Amino acid sequence: MEQEYNSQQENIFEDYIQYKIAAPGQRFVNWLVDNLLMSFGLSYVTSALVDILIEKFFPAFAMSIAFRQDAWDILLLSYAIGFFNYLVYYTICEKAFKGYTLGKLISGTRAIRDDGKELTFRDALLRSLTRLVPFEIFSGFGKPWHDSWTNTQVIQVR
Repeated sequence: MEQEYNSQQENIFEDYIQYKIAAPGQRFVNWLVDNLLMSFGLSYVTSALVDILIEKFFPAFAMSIAFRQDAWDILLLSYAIGFFNYLVYYTICEKAFKGYTLGKLISGTRAIRDDGKELTFRDALLRSLTRLVPFEIFSGFGKPWHDSWTNTQVIQVR
């Protein structure tokens, strides 16, 4: 009986825990580190894999684009790879690592739901999708859209 009472009491106090919201400078560090990682690490690996797959399964296409000046299809493929990287990196990191990405680890911040609970896969995926909205980066001057639209927030953990 006493154990049951204690667990109910803990649940009551969980609603009153206050978090310190991450500072704009911390959020900028998150963005910078994560985007550098995606630009120079993940995008390189993903592009190399796509290149290998195109050469192996579509050799005629690979030869046709190698010597063209106006390769719009390559530009679209590059954007698709970038979108894919955003979705995969942020969704997997924020779910698998309990709200952390490499940038958040460095800056001492973490993404959580507005109710204080850990992000679900759905939360992490929706946060990633809203990052792809054009001009979303400019929403960072207030509460970023990927926070406000998904009822999440980034808090300081140290």
